Amino acid sequence: MADETAGGEDGEDAGAGGGKKKLILFGGIGLVAVLAIGGGAYFFLSGDSAPPPSADGTPAAQEVQKPVVFYDLPEMTVNLATDGRSTYLKVRIALEVEDKAMIAQIEPYLPRILDAFQIYLRELRPADLEGSAGLFRLKEELLRRINLSVYPAKVNGVLFKEILVQ
Repeated sequence: MADETAGGEDGEDAGAGGGKKKLILFGGIGLVAVLAIGGGAYFFLSGDSAPPPSADGTPAAQEVQKPVVFYDLPEMTVNLATDGRSTYLKVRIALEVEDKAMIAQIEPYLPRILDAFQIYLRELRPADLEGSAGLFRLKEELLRRINLSVYPAKVNGVLFKEILVQ
């Protein structure tokens, strides 16, 4: 009987030791989870979207967007470079400039701008205008050519108002 009681006590000690290990393990996992959730909540909820106030207590000046001016070019229709049947491109373009004074600088160069556009557009193939990537390349190339034509004036953007390939 002494052997049975000794064996029983060892079994209970082994069970209690395993329970303590499980308790510590689950407690540690729970603590890590609580810390992770708390850290995430602090990170996402404590961000202040307002700029810090300046020294005099007023909110810091936010970047003010300058109004832009758009200048419409005359509508252009050109035939594209094709082997077979004629394909035409009809395009209406607006130029984005900083102010009206820039338009006064650009207007004397309008014949040069239209000439540069006509020469470039006539060399395009219909495949060059397919998809948004093709139109983006066209826009960038026209912007580069117009800025070369009107230098030292500067055009900020070329905007397509209408594009028709027929």
